[in-house]
Amino acid sequence: MIDCVDVFCGLGGLTHGLAKGGVRVSTGIDLDPECRFPYEANNEAKFLEMDVAKVSGDQLRSLWGKGRHTLLAGCAPCQPFSTYGRQKGRNPTSKGQWDLVLDFGRLIREAQPQLITMENVPQLVNHNVFTELLKSLHGYHVCWEIIDCVDLGVPQTRKRLVLLASRLGPVKLGIPRTGDLDRKATVREAVSSLLPLRAGESDPEDPLHSACKLSDLNLRRVRASRPGGTWRDWDKSLLAKCHRKISGETYPSVYGRMEWDEPAPTITTQCFGYGNGRFGHPEQDRAITLREAALLQTFPRSYRFLPQGAKVRYSVLGRLIGNAVPVRIGEFVAKNLLKHVAKIDREAGMNAKTS
Repeated sequence: MIDCVDVFCGLGGLTHGLAKGGVRVSTGIDLDPECRFPYEANNEAKFLEMDVAKVSGDQLRSLWGKGRHTLLAGCAPCQPFSTYGRQKGRNPTSKGQWDLVLDFGRLIREAQPQLITMENVPQLVNHNVFTELLKSLHGYHVCWEIIDCVDLGVPQTRKRLVLLASRLGPVKLGIPRTGDLDRKATVREAVSSLLPLRAGESDPEDPLHSACKLSDLNLRRVRASRPGGTWRDWDKSLLAKCHRKISGETYPSVYGRMEWDEPAPTITTQCFGYGNGRFGHPEQDRAITLREAALLQTFPRSYRFLPQGAKVRYSVLGRLIGNAVPVRIGEFVAKNLLKHVAKIDREAGMNAKTS
């Protein structure tokens, strides 16, 4: 059994995937109190509201259960203007913008877990902080790759850095390639079963499946948009002022519709707004809903984001869902780690018999 503590756990995407894949997660740690309900309502783990920078290695060791192997998991927020960083009062434009990654490295050195996994933005590898993190992994076997989430069955074009490390022996990422899959996961597969909505309408049975209102102008714009197209397809009378300027012509990735039979674009914290990216529904004249965003992030339909009767706050849930680790990534990591420890345990058993 692998026992895991998930730091920077958010609302539980990585934890949920790890658990579905067979890893026992005892605790999730995050600074954001908004994460407590969804984390604990959907996972057999406790939520510890705490600044990870203030967690010690001794505290971390006390949180692991009695499993044979210990795992530290985490996705340290790396966006220069991340909400987590702002809550801690850090200057997003300073050299300290990567401090959360260094906190993760400090916990590795202090707690010395047998196994480590980290998911993060691909740009991390281009910064010195990644080299510093790798120094924290002295004594570990390490592998990492930039993964296209489509290859893991996630219905969105999201690239992520995934790292595994083990003190037990060589570890590797067995990544399926798109060509190995029967078919790509698509928007249709993820969201087509949901109740059709117009802009401003809500599903009475699901408060998260609620479409934001559109202005008359944006309603005309979405009706003029074709799946996979851009605002360049519109009549000039519909163009925003910024797009009429030469400087705006190079930014086509807004005011677009998704395509039914393709993956969605990367889900962001503002994905519920039609003008914030290519987040128009493929067929219905509106932006996607928070429920659709969660499904595209591979959260199960049954995942509870709010207590019964609580008000849906788009900015809060949009941030939590957009920043979440897709559940399928957690499942993928769990599969690789369980395969790894099974091999190590098998080899240890064979050596014991021959000694």
